[in-house]
Amino acid sequence: QVQFVESGGGLVQPGGSLRLSCSASGFAFNNYNMGWFRQAPGNQRELVATITSAGVIIYVGDSVKGRFSISRDNAKNTITLQMSSLKLEDTAVYYCNVPLGYSGSSLYASWGQGTQVTVSS
Repeated sequence: QVQFVESGGGLVQPGGSLRLSCSASGFAFNNYNMGWFRQAPGNQRELVATITSAGVIIYVGDSVKGRFSISRDNAKNTITLQMSSLKLEDTAVYYCNVPLGYSGSSLYASWGQGTQVTVSS
């Protein structure tokens, strides 16, 4: 069974930093692109960033470009999202999955519980 477990979220002030982690299992992690997604209340899920199986970043959303960076550790089946210069509009639940394209769709229908990031002063 495919499983994603996200962690690292929390409450942070605008301008602050946070690092999210995702542990994946149940599929050949090293063969797939991985992505971070987020969903804020009232909004659709959006793709934040994508990293290839080899560790090449191939997508970063315009709204987070220059502030967020995705990475992966294939030996540990994990990906991370380093977030800095956080803004109020970054508030969302953050998820990981295998992205399909760049529109927010995922290969696996199974999602983790996500990790809440709240940016507030």
